[in-house]
Amino acid sequence: MRMEDPLDIEYRSHDRVKKLIDVVRFCVEDISLSFDRWNEPYITGPGLYFTIISGYSVRDHADPMGDNRWPISECRDILNDVDSFYEVTSDVARSRDGAVVISVDGIVQEQMVRFRDYASTFDEDSGHTVEYADWMGSRHMSAADTSARPEVIMAITLSAENGRVTLFEDGDYTTVPRDDLFQAWL
Repeated sequence: MRMEDPLDIEYRSHDRVKKLIDVVRFCVEDISLSFDRWNEPYITGPGLYFTIISGYSVRDHADPMGDNRWPISECRDILNDVDSFYEVTSDVARSRDGAVVISVDGIVQEQMVRFRDYASTFDEDSGHTVEYADWMGSRHMSAADTSARPEVIMAITLSAENGRVTLFEDGDYTTVPRDDLFQAWL
């Protein structure tokens, strides 16, 4: 858990940020549910990695993922046009790799990135350790590690292997296998 400062803005409690997280999560879940070939051998499904950040830049801890770009001409502001966001997300999930960076105001950064490992997976102030599950691949381990950064509000992934949707916050995660997506999140 992060140390609280009286001047910190708690973005997680802002209605717009909660709506943004819900829109991203619901789109990711629907993409998982709309793909029906998860159990076929040698088939890779759509995969996604979103981060919602409160900072103005990720340049100090991320690198560009080559030509992998979010098509901002089709969807720049997620909450302005949710249908366009869903369409673009469906395409990106099947054709690009890297993390999509979204600011707390819902604006998507064009360049997709690879986050560098966080300097430490152990926070001495809180005693919190980022732990990885056996099922996690590189996308999920990166999301867990990245979510422990102070400026990252949430990371959301869709596994290309099995359609699992996972929410990462402060290095912890809540995950739902594809077959359980119809059930309520705990």
